Amino acid sequence: MRIAERLLAPRPSFSFEFFPPRTQAGVESLFETLYELRELSPDFVSVTYGAGGSTQQLTTEIVSRIRGEVGIEAMAHLTCVGHSATELAAILDHLQASGVENVLALRGDPPRDPHTGQLRAFSPVPGGFRFASELARFIRNGRQAGRWSFCIGGACYPEGHIECPSREQDLAHLVQKVEAGAEFLITQLFFDNAFYFDFVQRAQAARIRVPILPGIMPITSFEQVERFTRLCGATIPMRLRLQLERYQGDPDAILQLGVAHATVQCMELLSRGAPGIHFYTLNRSRATRMIMLALRGWLPQAAM
Repeated sequence: MRIAERLLAPRPSFSFEFFPPRTQAGVESLFETLYELRELSPDFVSVTYGAGGSTQQLTTEIVSRIRGEVGIEAMAHLTCVGHSATELAAILDHLQASGVENVLALRGDPPRDPHTGQLRAFSPVPGGFRFASELARFIRNGRQAGRWSFCIGGACYPEGHIECPSREQDLAHLVQKVEAGAEFLITQLFFDNAFYFDFVQRAQAARIRVPILPGIMPITSFEQVERFTRLCGATIPMRLRLQLERYQGDPDAILQLGVAHATVQCMELLSRGAPGIHFYTLNRSRATRMIMLALRGWLPQAAM
């Protein structure tokens, strides 16, 4: 299934994102979560890369297993970090041979400094790529040459990329990414839908016509969401932040609050024309399942 084509259908798409665990026990726990969420009939799932491309082989293995064992369409993330064009071509050859049809082309995060824990400045390896647009063009060129047949996705940032000095410049980079071959986009997480709707409007004004899938992360931990938003620059609305601070000593209350907020987000997004919802699951099923069940009761049956 080509994700770009699925996102053009009138029925909203639902998808889940996972990251490769560090241990074999974690991998098996991930597959338990996948089997639990399979009952919700997701259109696809995606599997991320570790910083610095550290989980490339495991990402490829997990994506192949999901398609073969779980029976869900799976998309592999692919980053520029640490790979030459020759190495990226070999990875794409392997994904193609495994039956993977969709790839999310990303620049990726550089590895962290072992002493400070901070991300290092991005620097491509010799023969590698500096930008996600270059990777998308590389994949598209390989497809045009008959080597690969991937549908190409890209990332986008409703509040602007944290490394970009302005949202206007970030949008200009996104135009280049779409022109290079990205056929659909998935947003970074956000907690205020106004950012998404404003971003879509600005993207359309810039003549970006590909589907833009909103990325939603259900809040399950106050400390965790604080860390994520610091890293990516996403904004927590003040009212939500005050509620999170009020209940930060009560994990179940935080979960309930996070689920309620994300459910309301999803309902507004879908009612105002978003092509679907992409959930950042953090490899857990409970919060996503609760939201999906609420949406199932809200949406017309034909839309699920």
